[in-house]
Amino acid sequence: MASRNRKKLAELHRVLDAAGVSGLTLLSLDDVAPFDEAPETGATFEDNALAKARQAFRATGLATVADDSGLEVDALNGMPGVLSARWSGVAGDAAEKDRANMALLLAQLRDVPDERRGAAFVSACALVHDGGEVVVRGEWPGSITREPRGEGGFGYDPVFLPAGSTRTAAELSPAEKDAVSHRGRALTALLPALRELAART
Repeated sequence: MASRNRKKLAELHRVLDAAGVSGLTLLSLDDVAPFDEAPETGATFEDNALAKARQAFRATGLATVADDSGLEVDALNGMPGVLSARWSGVAGDAAEKDRANMALLLAQLRDVPDERRGAAFVSACALVHDGGEVVVRGEWPGSITREPRGEGGFGYDPVFLPAGSTRTAAELSPAEKDAVSHRGRALTALLPALRELAART
């Protein structure tokens, strides 16, 4: 998986295990020889996911899954979108960036009424291997809360209230989140291609 985010790797593990897909060894970018990683400059999640997967496949020769995901907020005309991870411009570790991104988002939505706080998490997942390329998309609709709630997940999870739920994404268990999340939906859509890949190994 073209990521250093261990939580994303664990999520893919759980999705594969739940679907009974075996025969694949999952590695992250930390498990392979370093290579120059190009910045994410695509206009869409699909562009970025495919670029990351192609780059890692070329560098390692290993079948690669890459994800690009983020939050689209209705009141912000779909932003932060592909800029979600860099929304605040704050440097630092992942936890510092997450806190700064959430703080900026909540500040931008401070005067937006509840009925206009709609949002969706979006994930595009790309699989690139010597047999071809597959790109899929998953969306998770919901809204933005007024303050963070919950200790689980990462990114904007504490301020994202899934449609029909009384708990934020950060208050869901990993299994509950996998079943309905944007990345869980995208990875599920990728399962047929991953099953085929596993059958070839």
